[in-house]
Amino acid sequence: MHDQVKIFDTTLRDGTQSEDVSLLVEDKLTITEILDDLGVHYIEGGWPGSNPKDEDYFRQVKSLRLKHAKISSFGSTRRAKLKVEEDPNIIQLIESQTPVITIFGKSWDLHVKEALKITLDENLEIIYDSVQYLKKHCDEFIYDAEHFFDGFKHNPEYALKTLQSAIEGGADVIVLADTNGGTLPWELEDIIENVKARFPNVPLGIHQHNDSELGVANSILAVKHGIVHVQGTINGYGERCGNANLCSIIPNLKLKMGIDCISDENLKKLTSVSKKIDEILNLPHNKHLPFVGESAFAHKGGVHVSAILKNPKTYEHIVPELVGNSQRVLVSDLSGISNIMYKAQNMGIPIDKDSKAGKSALAEIKKLENEGYYFETADASFELLLRKHRGEIRDYFEVLSYTVIDRERCDNSERSPVEATVIVKVKDKVEHTASLGNGPVNALDNAIRKALIVFYPNLAELALIDYKVRILKSEKGTGASVRVLIQSTDKKDRWETVGVGEDVIEASKKALFDSIIYKLMKDDGLVSKR
Repeated sequence: MHDQVKIFDTTLRDGTQSEDVSLLVEDKLTITEILDDLGVHYIEGGWPGSNPKDEDYFRQVKSLRLKHAKISSFGSTRRAKLKVEEDPNIIQLIESQTPVITIFGKSWDLHVKEALKITLDENLEIIYDSVQYLKKHCDEFIYDAEHFFDGFKHNPEYALKTLQSAIEGGADVIVLADTNGGTLPWELEDIIENVKARFPNVPLGIHQHNDSELGVANSILAVKHGIVHVQGTINGYGERCGNANLCSIIPNLKLKMGIDCISDENLKKLTSVSKKIDEILNLPHNKHLPFVGESAFAHKGGVHVSAILKNPKTYEHIVPELVGNSQRVLVSDLSGISNIMYKAQNMGIPIDKDSKAGKSALAEIKKLENEGYYFETADASFELLLRKHRGEIRDYFEVLSYTVIDRERCDNSERSPVEATVIVKVKDKVEHTASLGNGPVNALDNAIRKALIVFYPNLAELALIDYKVRILKSEKGTGASVRVLIQSTDKKDRWETVGVGEDVIEASKKALFDSIIYKLMKDDGLVSKR
């Protein structure tokens, strides 16, 4: 095992083959800067011979002032019936003018015979020609041996001959690719040792797909067996089940194996990088990702919370801040008083294990969770509940009545807006307003704030940016749970509240009222700052 391992990021190439992933050139350039700031050694920008967008990317990326990463273009070996200098893909790789060029070639005799429909010797000649010609046009050349592990299992001697052709052509790094993602760990170990025995002085890399849920594990195991170059994508994006996830590989190498792949300071950026790239892709961040997910260091069970309050090592395998993440304690029907104490402490609320308010709040939480409430991320509703048990909630307004009307158009055309009417009372004054929205939650939100903004102008600083409706079924019948996400118009503050009721309207009312009360108490300095 080597002390240093190079990280080769292929999010912009292999990652974009993932379902639901699409990037503009501007997106790719932004991600390039994010990855460079993280400290990866190589960024594979795309395949210039495959589409105009990637050609445009390679023209523009030259203007970026990168601090760490080398840009690599990607392509394939020459076509069987063309001379290497006449192959359009080869020409475009050269015209991309990247310091690094990466190409793949066939290692599996099945692909040579069935896909390329050429002889095994012709494939060896194609590999040599392509590597030898392209090597003269770049500073560093990387050869990806596609389907190498499957090829080795089917015909080991021929798979090794394909590597020999690339090495003789001048490849600087030989990357062993598990393209179908089906290789088991003990198979991988044996095959890598065979390659090392044949080519003891050649730098080797690994390119893992995740079809067997082994992408990260096999990549780390490969490093243990002497691999010095690891390929992967941020958040594991890639075709089918994805590629090996660099957000798990990097901290495992750095923190568990002591391998210097990025700096300590850059490692702290990992969670932020994971989220930023999801945001650019317009995809929700997977909260259950190891190391960088919101739930990676979230604790729910009372026994667990009690233990981490004494020593976080009891239920955390690393210090979360090392990867830019943080510890979270969730409140639910599984909570103990330790959960309440932890959350209260973070909110600046003095509660100890013998607190009457804490115990009564815990009892109500367990009761409400049984009815369908879900407080795990609705911190604003939780804080209001806790402060209610401490007698700290103020009566800012009274709702005298509310109505929501959802009409259907008679001509079956586009749906009509939903209408909501609200009557509120503040002290001795009554306000009656109506408003429209693109659904019951949106309409009710508009009507409530329209009525109250007369008395509390600061409510104009709020915006409903998301909500989720869940239908609840139990022995008592059907109900609904509604969660609303509120954000300040300057985007500096946001909070989530939850409500449960017999239907969506009642549940929405409770969640929206909580969000407004929280805002008003916040303006009065009566709740924690977020």
